[in-house]
Amino acid sequence: MNIQFGREICGHLHSAEEREWLVTNGIGGYASGTVAGLLTRRYHGVLIAALNPPVRRTLLVTQLSETLEYDSNYFPLHTSRWTNEQVDPTGYNHIQQFALEGSIPTWTFACADVLLEKRIWMEQGANTTYVSYHVKRSPQPIKLYLKVLTNYRDHHSSTQVGFWKMSIEAAEHGVKVTAFPKAQPVYVLAEQAEVYLCNEWYQDFNLAQEHYRGLPAHEDHLHVADLAITLEPGQTVTVVATTDANASLNGQEAIARQRAHEQHLQECWASTSHSQTAPDWMQPLVLAADQFIVKRSLPEEPNGRSIIAGYPWFNDWGRDTMISLTGLTLYTGRSDITATILRTYAGYLDQGMLPNVFPDLGKKPGYNTVDAVLWYFEAIRAYYAETGDLELVRDLFPLLQSVIDWHQKGTRFQIQVDPDDGLLYAGQPGSQLTWMDAKIGKWVVTPRAGKPVEINALWYNALGTMAQLAIALGKSTEDYRALAQQTGKGFQRFWNPEYGYCYDVLDPLDMEEHDASLRPNQLLAIAYPHNSLGLAPLLTPEQQKAVVDVCSRKLLTSHGLRSLSPDDERYCGHYGGGSRERDAAYHQGTAWGWLLGPLVQAHLKVYGDPQQALAYLDPMASQLRAQCIGSLGEIFDGDPPMHSRGAIAQAWTVAQVIQGWVAIANASAS
Repeated sequence: MNIQFGREICGHLHSAEEREWLVTNGIGGYASGTVAGLLTRRYHGVLIAALNPPVRRTLLVTQLSETLEYDSNYFPLHTSRWTNEQVDPTGYNHIQQFALEGSIPTWTFACADVLLEKRIWMEQGANTTYVSYHVKRSPQPIKLYLKVLTNYRDHHSSTQVGFWKMSIEAAEHGVKVTAFPKAQPVYVLAEQAEVYLCNEWYQDFNLAQEHYRGLPAHEDHLHVADLAITLEPGQTVTVVATTDANASLNGQEAIARQRAHEQHLQECWASTSHSQTAPDWMQPLVLAADQFIVKRSLPEEPNGRSIIAGYPWFNDWGRDTMISLTGLTLYTGRSDITATILRTYAGYLDQGMLPNVFPDLGKKPGYNTVDAVLWYFEAIRAYYAETGDLELVRDLFPLLQSVIDWHQKGTRFQIQVDPDDGLLYAGQPGSQLTWMDAKIGKWVVTPRAGKPVEINALWYNALGTMAQLAIALGKSTEDYRALAQQTGKGFQRFWNPEYGYCYDVLDPLDMEEHDASLRPNQLLAIAYPHNSLGLAPLLTPEQQKAVVDVCSRKLLTSHGLRSLSPDDERYCGHYGGGSRERDAAYHQGTAWGWLLGPLVQAHLKVYGDPQQALAYLDPMASQLRAQCIGSLGEIFDGDPPMHSRGAIAQAWTVAQVIQGWVAIANASAS
């Protein structure tokens, strides 16, 4: 699928600045910006390096502000908005086309009769960004001037100049910048450049998206050098922004490495049976899937892997990793990565739990999630079903046994199986342990302490998985089947005959009655207890149909499912404002793209109609041309026009759309 825009998008600032691009390096670093070339987020930059991979992400190089000289005329190619709302210069007016070549953002600038192409990509495994400029058409030589703007800050923060003095030195082929003693030096290099050192702060960049998010919306960046490059017709120059003083400056070889990497990803995808009938728009998702996979080394697993939950601001989170794992790796033909991540996370099991958050600075992980480890069981089940790898099952089975034991006897946050009904209880005052985890100060926005419906569906799935794996290993299944049968019987308590769907939470901590909120969580009770486990469904066929129908009718949007019914007085259909307003809407009506995966799987079980199920995914093809070009975002407004919000690229959205397609392909083939 070829994603490209002409002047109908690029020539209109509002449209061009709403569309963003993203490139990554496989160790947590990234570069990002807008099609217009305008900075609208604190997270935009040419080089945001992961100084302690995959974390400690630091903005080092903000922008290469380009101006083209031709026939004694100067054409600015960059665009800036200042705090007085003035847009100057307006380089977006020279963008004739923007295209995504694989995963490489590409601009074509038209200045008089000159066509100049710009491409940007990162070296895999290194904090190095390449920016190439190619003279596609020109009757005579041109000159390109690049104004190098740098910074040195955590990617979540912002910079106001103050009295900050950086060390700026000439380096071979460019400039070396050291923000302060012991800071990581950054280099901006180009073999063909004349280099002129500078030291001037450019102040008051206006960041529109930060303003929308209710955060400080202006920033300053340091102008450290001007690069002047003369280019003949047909010639290419590559500028390198890097933390590696010895980084290769050969742009031709660098882009060949990136394209070989992309070709490998597409070949892995092509090796899967479900890829043969996939729509063209699945191909960009395969490349997008790779952007979330990062290295996370452990003493016993130096080549460990993890999954960044979303760009630009999330780290690797346990829950998001496990929800995303099969879609991003297993079903894209990269089962070796699946196995590596499963082994990596095994090293973090503690008291029967997986961590939710891995902090930036090497602090201990936070074990404040009830479902990350339950999704871990599902990932292992899917992996074994796809690969038959008994060695990994044998290695991990004792750890899985200990997880079940901990949940029976009780672990953190009062997570424990209730012996009376076999259901899993989780939570204590002030805690948020499920994926609906928004909390503002002491205000728990979506209180779900008790027995949440999806947690118990996943618990039942985990017990069935243990029985299945025990059979494969020649072990007894009696205990796991007995526990599953009790949970299955107790699960009928979730059915609310008055409303015709499932309670969201039973025996809630802070409520006298069961929580009857209409939410999408109940779909997991249909989607994830797999028939291959040999256990009875949690809901009757009539109940399953009622759940799918009511969730489709009340919660479905074009880009995901609302987190709360619009009929509920607490419903928020718009996600925006300051952090309090945004968090208050996060799970109270905001639509989530990842929920399309469970909906598709549940719909297939109820109706068995692959074409109807595919219709739920089709609108996401258009989203590949919207917020983050070639990827899918985190959330959307619940109300029309369901505008993209939140993280511009989200792992579990991409993963669950892929997984939904795989379910459709398998249903079509059966």
